Amino acid sequence: MPNAVSSTSTAKNNTFIPILIIAGLFFIFGFVTWINGALIPFMKTINELTSAQSLLVASASYISFVLMALPASYILTKIGYRKGMSLGLFVMAIGALVFIPAAEARTYWVFLAGIFIQGLGMTLLQTASNPYITILGPIESAAKRIAIMGIANKTAGALGSLIFGALLLSGIDGIKEKLSLVDDLEKAKLLDTMADSVVVPYAVMAAILMILGILIRRAPLPHVEPEPIEEAHEGETAKTNIFQFPHLWLGVLTLFVYVGAEVIAGDTIIAYGISLGFPAADAKFFTTFTLLAMVATYALGIFLIPRYINQAFALKASAVLGIVLTFGIVFTTGYVSVLFVAALGIANALVWPAVWPLTLKGLGKFTKTASALLIMAISGGAIIPPLYGKLIDGNKATLMANGMSDAAASAVAVTEGYWILLPCYLIILYYAIAGHKLGLKKG
Repeated sequence: MPNAVSSTSTAKNNTFIPILIIAGLFFIFGFVTWINGALIPFMKTINELTSAQSLLVASASYISFVLMALPASYILTKIGYRKGMSLGLFVMAIGALVFIPAAEARTYWVFLAGIFIQGLGMTLLQTASNPYITILGPIESAAKRIAIMGIANKTAGALGSLIFGALLLSGIDGIKEKLSLVDDLEKAKLLDTMADSVVVPYAVMAAILMILGILIRRAPLPHVEPEPIEEAHEGETAKTNIFQFPHLWLGVLTLFVYVGAEVIAGDTIIAYGISLGFPAADAKFFTTFTLLAMVATYALGIFLIPRYINQAFALKASAVLGIVLTFGIVFTTGYVSVLFVAALGIANALVWPAVWPLTLKGLGKFTKTASALLIMAISGGAIIPPLYGKLIDGNKATLMANGMSDAAASAVAVTEGYWILLPCYLIILYYAIAGHKLGLKKG
């Protein structure tokens, strides 16, 4: 049986430095992704947008994953993982530089263009780094390595949100009050000054990304290749295209519903707490509960996998816990129900680390294309949460039509909206039990 890494010398090398370097890359795109939370209210103010318009900040990022993933796969096939990571960092730097003329013109579509370009670079970076860390060592311990990446990613997200929140949102309430009192000329000056606050942070970001793009080309990253596809035995059909791997397509579906579930767990908990009557001053910390639950579980996964449990078992346990917690959310109320939502961080943490190696196993030369498809599955975070919102709106309208008050109907509808998580975790459970084995040889 061939090794996960084609060169035996690679397997013997110390992978600590490469893992540290790739963790740095996960830190970077975690940082860039999570600052969108601060950008949305910032853009809403300086460009005088509606709430729906301001949410295009998130849409610009998600769209890039869908549009760039397959081209990224082609690029990686031509230039390899290391050069692909370097190129991704350069593209992200270009996106950051676009924020400078966008701030000068205070034009929303230019800001969105910068975010989209950064998303293109981030897609290339993710399409390269996820399979690279998966096949850097034994496939059996891939989830452990990806869990380390998850800690870097979520820690960066927390830092990015705090730093850019402080830089961009400091004093925003006072500025909003002034805007309602001044004439149009003074208003334009205030907004222009506020817009200029992105110039220095994004110029620094661009410089750092460019430096990292240069350094990654010289980094001690070993060349790795996925496990070759086993040759077909007599009477069997050789694998000639990506459509002959059913476990891959089920893995893409699994990752799609997982990302949707993760976004719901992290992005709805504050609104859920408020709908239950918690003051916003308290509810604003609820997302942190989910994040801390994920980081703690990542750390546990590093300790347990593969020494005590394998990746498939971790995925089964995550799915079962997600199902149990979903019932807990719906059938309780108040702070207990909020804690069940936060605990979804525990159920979600090891899904991404487990799905990647289970999906990429046995794909050989198709690994880069499969990685692109998995990256495209991130679009679940853009599709499933709005379905959750539509479910809430429909339930609320029905309840109010039956005589329930607005506040009471809102609390019940928001709680029952979490039923959308049940099919997500059932799909994850099926993949953990049987889906990841479909089309692969036994033994």
